[in-house]
Amino acid sequence: MTLPLFEPTWTVSELCGEIRQVLGESFGSLWVAGEIQRLTESRRGHLYFELVEKGAGDEVCGKLDAVLWRTEHQRVRRALAASGQRLAEGMEVRCRGGIDFYGAGGRLQLAVREVDPVFTLGLLERRRRETLAALAAAGLLDANRALPFPDLPLRLALVTSHGSAAYHDFLATLSESGYAFRVTLVHAAVQGRTAERELVSALALACRTPHGVDCAVVVRGGGARSDLAVFDSRAVAEAIARSPVPVVTGLGHEIDDAIADRVAHTSAKTPTKAAELLVERVARAEQVADALRRDLAGAARERLRLAREDLGRAERGVELARSRLAAAAARLAALARALGRAGAAGLRASAVRRRDLARRLGRAAPRLVGRRAGEPAAAGERIAAAARARLREGRARVDGLARLAAQLGPERVLARGFSITRDAAGALLRDPARAAAGDRITTRLAGGELVSRVLPREEEG
Repeated sequence: MTLPLFEPTWTVSELCGEIRQVLGESFGSLWVAGEIQRLTESRRGHLYFELVEKGAGDEVCGKLDAVLWRTEHQRVRRALAASGQRLAEGMEVRCRGGIDFYGAGGRLQLAVREVDPVFTLGLLERRRRETLAALAAAGLLDANRALPFPDLPLRLALVTSHGSAAYHDFLATLSESGYAFRVTLVHAAVQGRTAERELVSALALACRTPHGVDCAVVVRGGGARSDLAVFDSRAVAEAIARSPVPVVTGLGHEIDDAIADRVAHTSAKTPTKAAELLVERVARAEQVADALRRDLAGAARERLRLAREDLGRAERGVELARSRLAAAAARLAALARALGRAGAAGLRASAVRRRDLARRLGRAAPRLVGRRAGEPAAAGERIAAAARARLREGRARVDGLARLAAQLGPERVLARGFSITRDAAGALLRDPARAAAGDRITTRLAGGELVSRVLPREEEG
């Protein structure tokens, strides 16, 4: 009978310890590159995450748990901060560490001791250059900048994370301006795995607000350069470039500009600066409107002054014509009286001469009476003819003066478009100040009279 060979039996902890030792000896220090996912920090300061490798279709083809113990975490964080970076989900990193097997949890993980900052920066810069080249080839770098920017951008679509510091800073600056900005918030994550997708969706939604917008504004507060990596995304840049309204960015970084800044219509350094830019634009429009209002008011006052001068000249012309008509009427009346006196005096003189001639004839010898019996009648005829001639001459002069009076009379002046206005008592109105609100006035025109009532001063014009 053959006895079975003795085979050792491992306990679970012994086997886990053996695995840990073998892995530690085989993979004690190595560099591993991958994308950070599921990043969490424990209360003790340890940082846990997954290192993921993705294939061409963005599918995961490799995944490894990783940990940064508190001491290494503090040192790595300081090293990354010196180059404006910090560990974040979606960030591509190159880590040095060793493979560790945690027996109590049956979990294999990479214990990270160092993160290469140059690797991440170089990768970001290479992707940045590739994105800029693709946008330039597609003609999108200046597409949004070619849109006309409104003079009065009061209707805004704000794309940012709701409740963030950037959100509050932007709205506070607009509120302090006193202008009636109307802001529609379109929430989007500005950091993390979902940031790119949410920003693209939010930019598309911002241009479809119910009341329309004058421009869209994308803002984010300051942070590490890696935190702003989503704004170097080609998808986000294309969404901004293809926006049908101008896009203003305020991404909270002072040194470098993101690709989103390059393709936006206008970029500002911070959310507050973006709000100040819009406030200044509205203030300039207000200044232009005030200048136009002042110019229009000045032009109106000048036109009114000229119209008043024209009216004054017309009133003086009417007064002059009225005085001339009165003088002509007086002269005409004087001529008529003179003609009447002259005619009466001539008739009386003729009658006296005739009576005198009759007396002399009566005293003449009877034979002269007989011989010249017909002379008195002939003399009377001559006297009458002379009187009639004088009367005709006087009548002709009177007719001429009547025609002259008719030419200079008020009716002819009225027929040329002038008018005569009298108050309720029938007195001529020469000054508008003499007519109080509510007074009844009568205006005489060529075709008749108009009766009107004076309006209060504020109702004039």
